[in-house]
Amino acid sequence: MFAELDEPPLDPILGLAQLLAGDTSPDKVDLGIGIYHDDQGRAPVLDCVKAAERWLLETQPSKRYLSSSGNADYNAATRALLFGDGSDGFARSRTIQAPGGTGALRLASDLLRRLSPGGRIFIPGPTWPNHPAIFKATGHELVVYPYYDIETGKVRFDEMMATLGAMGAKDTLLLHGCCHNPTGADLDAAQWSAIADLVSKTGAAVMVDLAYLGLGDGLSEDAAGIRLLAERLPEFIVATSCSKNFALYRERVGALTVVGASETNAVRAHAHALPVARTLWSMPPDHGAAIVAHVLGDAELRRGWERELATMRDRINTMRNRLSARLAGHGDRDYGFIARQRGMFTMLGISPEGVETLRREHHVHLTSSGRVNVAGLNEGNVDRVADAIAAVGNAGR
Repeated sequence: MFAELDEPPLDPILGLAQLLAGDTSPDKVDLGIGIYHDDQGRAPVLDCVKAAERWLLETQPSKRYLSSSGNADYNAATRALLFGDGSDGFARSRTIQAPGGTGALRLASDLLRRLSPGGRIFIPGPTWPNHPAIFKATGHELVVYPYYDIETGKVRFDEMMATLGAMGAKDTLLLHGCCHNPTGADLDAAQWSAIADLVSKTGAAVMVDLAYLGLGDGLSEDAAGIRLLAERLPEFIVATSCSKNFALYRERVGALTVVGASETNAVRAHAHALPVARTLWSMPPDHGAAIVAHVLGDAELRRGWERELATMRDRINTMRNRLSARLAGHGDRDYGFIARQRGMFTMLGISPEGVETLRREHHVHLTSSGRVNVAGLNEGNVDRVADAIAAVGNAGR
């Protein structure tokens, strides 16, 4: 069964990790793998997480199964983060814990396949590379809508809306809630409002991937888009992750939240999603969810987490400003969009050949698509990286 298998293609992110490990230069810079680094180049465990883990070690009475819906406290805390505790959106929603944001997206994909067989999923171009893989694995037809202008660093909103006008009642629109991966270019309030109007007219469903809550402008600011949808639409789906904002990457802490026209509808949708989760992973892992639930349920730890999250967010935005300013001194291209974007990523239009030059000659590692993880920059490398990017970019242009 296995002897005749061909060599599979290397995963682009895993392959990048291998290239990075093989680079022996002390000056190498990792701008590819999507994790947060502090100014010393470390991917730290947050202090609030360590405190919660100590609490769990001392007080957790059992490792018994919970249920397919996962940790109830974590689920309630997730809904409160998204919509505000006691809000209408909170009342009209229910959450299922999932193994990471990827698990939440796969659960949503399977659920949509059951509820809207034959429906298409409209995804932005570009988007997170795992999006199309997840949806295709469930048998969905995909439609790519224009999203990002690589030259200006802006959202191609008019073209996007023209394409989305073809959606029907069985189709689903995928949106990034904030900190768009891989571009960093987000929708503004007016654009969210226009999308809500369009979706209301077409009858299409909406699924929001919100993997970077709090890493753009703030917790409430980054949730503004989905809160607007909760005010304007009767129902939609949100996939969330705590990998980035709690730095819990390997713990796989995610959730799928369904919003209904009423609390009764949300409860019913939740009940239909549970058997799907049961077939995918049966019971989600609890450790990371228990950490998040304790941090968000303890006033002091919650304040500590928000301070640490603000530190991460401010550092990323500072590096955006530094990279933009340094690049402004090279050539005639306007790099101001880097400072205006949010989140960990931006795309600079570097060709695969330019990426290879950056790796080989400058020891700067990024994905072959030219996506840059701004969180990998620090005070010690940002100027050198900017000069290297400029050299490669100007040569290519």
